[in-house]
Amino acid sequence: MYSDYQHLIDLNDYSPMWWNEIIELGERIKNDPSGFAHECDGKIMATLFYEPSTRTQMSFQTAMLRLGGKIIGFDNPSNSSVSKGETLKDTTKIVSSYADILVIRHPVGGAAKGAALTAGCPVINAGDGGHLHPTQTLTDLLTLKIEKGRLSGLTIGMCGDLINGRTVHSLCRAISCFKDNKFIFISTPELRMPAYVKDVIIANGSTFEEVDTLEEAIGRLDVLYMTRIQEERFASREEYLAQKNTYILDRKKMLDAKQDMIVLHPLPRVDEITVDVDSDKRAMYFTQAKYGVYARMALIMTILKNQSPTELLKGRVYNGVRCDNPRCITNHEEYLPKSFRSSGDGTLLECEYCDERKLI
Repeated sequence: MYSDYQHLIDLNDYSPMWWNEIIELGERIKNDPSGFAHECDGKIMATLFYEPSTRTQMSFQTAMLRLGGKIIGFDNPSNSSVSKGETLKDTTKIVSSYADILVIRHPVGGAAKGAALTAGCPVINAGDGGHLHPTQTLTDLLTLKIEKGRLSGLTIGMCGDLINGRTVHSLCRAISCFKDNKFIFISTPELRMPAYVKDVIIANGSTFEEVDTLEEAIGRLDVLYMTRIQEERFASREEYLAQKNTYILDRKKMLDAKQDMIVLHPLPRVDEITVDVDSDKRAMYFTQAKYGVYARMALIMTILKNQSPTELLKGRVYNGVRCDNPRCITNHEEYLPKSFRSSGDGTLLECEYCDERKLI
């Protein structure tokens, strides 16, 4: 199923060549921000943020304002018609008729794709539950390119909540497309990286290993990507407290790291990186957040200038089959077509919205 517009739902819908064009444009913007001050004169961006955000929302708003455009939208669904029971479809159709481009963040996986199916303008996924976060990945790729000088030949450690971490899911899927990258996943058994992400890494020719402690991996890393243990993704506070404080990066652990290793974090942090690490020259998470504005400026410009249609649903609709993920948008917005990709023999289905798998 094709849309009438170009969207960014999943970075892997595009080739690494396209990503590189965004990254190169982001570098040019970083070096001369004022040279792009009128690229979006007369354009309006709508931001629909169904869950709290600081950096992503403000960096998108800053990006559009620095390009000369204007912004509308909401940052709390309780202050919109969503609180009255309005569907995602109706909200999207109405707001997209007011704007030239729409940015959505939602706590449910696949929501951005669901919105794009009926939107009247391009849609950018600013994070859909614990699923994907493609614009954070563009930010991460830009940061790696600038600070490490390359996107290949890296050993990347990812630490913390890997099962719910949409930022690490997106980054793994992207950076595994570049040559000779290796991943070390640092988490408890309960928070391991999902199988579908590991399958993508293998299919792309990269390798990974899984370890239980930060100490086992830190000395081998070129990049350490820390993540927050996300209380909002757990079914109960008890489950969250059982994982909280498992991984903490401090100055003592940094002594075992390479002198040119860099530390990234999508933020916000709680206590997984102690404040004494902030003064270490290898701590790049605040710089990373700044680069996010340049990456999103480049993305907005590219999406608005290139209106080639995006193919949103490539599989087929299975009548009577439901996604097993309770946090999939298709189990919240019943009108959405239940579309799945299937394996060769048709016994394994993968939801096109949240990537959850099921046997039939």
